[in-house]
Parts: sequence; C-alpha cells; structure tokens
Amino acid sequence: MASPFGSMTGDDFIVSDIYTDLPPIDNQRVKLSSSTPFTPTYVKGNVRSTDPAQIYASRIRGRQLLLENPARESKAKREREEKREKRRAEKANKAARVISSRAAGSSGLWRLDREETKFSLFLPLHSLWLGYMSELLALPPAPSGSITQPVADAVPSAPAMHAKLVKADFHGSLVTVRQSKNPCLVGLSGVVVHETENTFKVVTKKDQLKLIPKQNAIFAFSVPLYSTNPPSSSNLRTTILNAPGSATPLTSPDNAQTVLDLPHIEFELHGNQFCFRAAERSNRKFKHKETIEL
Repeated sequence: MASPFGSMTGDDFIVSDIYTDLPPIDNQRVKLSSSTPFTPTYVKGNVRSTDPAQIYASRIRGRQLLLENPARESKAKREREEKREKRRAEKANKAARVISSRAAGSSGLWRLDREETKFSLFLPLHSLWLGYMSELLALPPAPSGSITQPVADAVPSAPAMHAKLVKADFHGSLVTVRQSKNPCLVGLSGVVVHETENTFKVVTKKDQLKLIPKQNAIFAFSVPLYSTNPPSSSNLRTTILNAPGSATPLTSPDNAQTVLDLPHIEFELHGNQFCFRAAERSNRKFKHKETIEL
C-alpha cells in the first residue's frame, strides 16, 4: 500500500515529510563562481546518467529553456490600459474637433430649423453629388452637338456600376420611394441630407423634412448618363437631344437643377439589404442575393 506521506511495510510505518529540503549534493554545499556557473553545475549534479556533461552539451547548452510560466497581465491592469487608450483617443478627437455620432445627435447637430428646410438650399449639394458620381463611375463627357445614337446604346455596363454604387455615399442624391409597406411614403422624393443605418432624411420639393425608414421599402435613384464636370480643355456648352429626331433639347448641365433634367440612368435600391452606415459600406463586401419581395 502506497501513501503520499510515508511507506507502510507490514507492521512498520515510516513517516517522512515531503516538504523537507533536499540534502546537499554529495553532502556538500554547491559553490558557484565564474568558472562553475549555476546551470551546468546544477544539471550535471542532478542528472542521473553515466555522462551528464554530454547530456548538458547536447540538450541544454545554447538553448532557451522555460523554467516557469510567464507573468500574465491582470484583468485590472488590462482594463486600466483600455481606459487610458480610450481617454487618449477622446483627447485626440477633441483636439481635431471630431465628435461621435451620439454626441452629434444629442447636441442637435442634425436638426434643421424650418427656415433651413428649403429644397433650393440643397441643390448645390445635389450638384456636388452629380460630380462625385461622374468621377466615381468614370462617366464619359457629353458629346458635342446633337446625339445621333439612341440613349440606350450610350449606357455603360450596369454590373460594373453596381459594385461601386453599393459602396457610394448617398448624401446629396435624389431618391424616390417606389414601394413601401407604408402607403403614405410611396412617391415621396427628395434630396438626402442625412443617412443613418436604418433611415434616409430627405428634403422634398415642398420644403418638407421627411424621415424615411429603409426597412420594407424600395427606393429609386438616378445617376447622370454623361459627366457633369466641366471639361478641362474648354468651357463649351453642349446641347443634348432627348432622342434622335427630337426637336426639344434637354437642359445643359450648367442650367440643370436635378439629375432628372439630364439624360440619366435609374436604379432601384432595396432598403432591407441596405441597412448599413455609409462608412461601413465602403469596406463591406456585398454578395448577390435574390430579390426579396415586400
């Protein structure tokens, strides 16, 4: 019968303390010096082998040995470091005059007064968005003179445009609600002045500020067929006809108010698959999904 505190043989019972110090090696104390360092002396004196020096030279000498578990950072220290990093980031944002979305909402940064909700005030923003789309989609310049080919032949590749449009910024775009579970929202159109994860805030032509949810809604928006940016070589104005043989010219980009006054391409946007912030969409990979009916 074995016991961790001693050994028992017949009627004899020998008690030994397992916590007593080990006896000195060969009944002598270890003396350490520069000529006899600790590690070789300790290994050669405790390894039970016919040639301990050879074992030390082949298995231990010149190698890194982990003698104990490394010290781990405590949870409290890690929390203190996280709070310190958070305060440092807040101080950097404050120095750069950057506020969070929650602070902007609580301070009323996105609130518009009644006299500020004018459709005409946001037409310059819409013009900037048209120029942004012209650069993003690499739209060709408008042809000089009358158009002799159908507009459908001038439409660029739609799949190539989809990958860029899903990651684009829609502040300043002109969106229209095509379908919605709320019938009061169908047909509502306006310039997007603020986009959140789940809503579009638009200013309509009737100078009304509307908050439209993305869920259970299908939107329509248009991009210009030709670039609205002025050409770098000349400042000539071009007159674009609506169709071959048409006698009524369309408005030139310099005099247009919205994208609907120009030759444009219309897209449909399913709100259920578009519930992301503008900053998140730029780094997100979208996959092709089947159309979900409302």
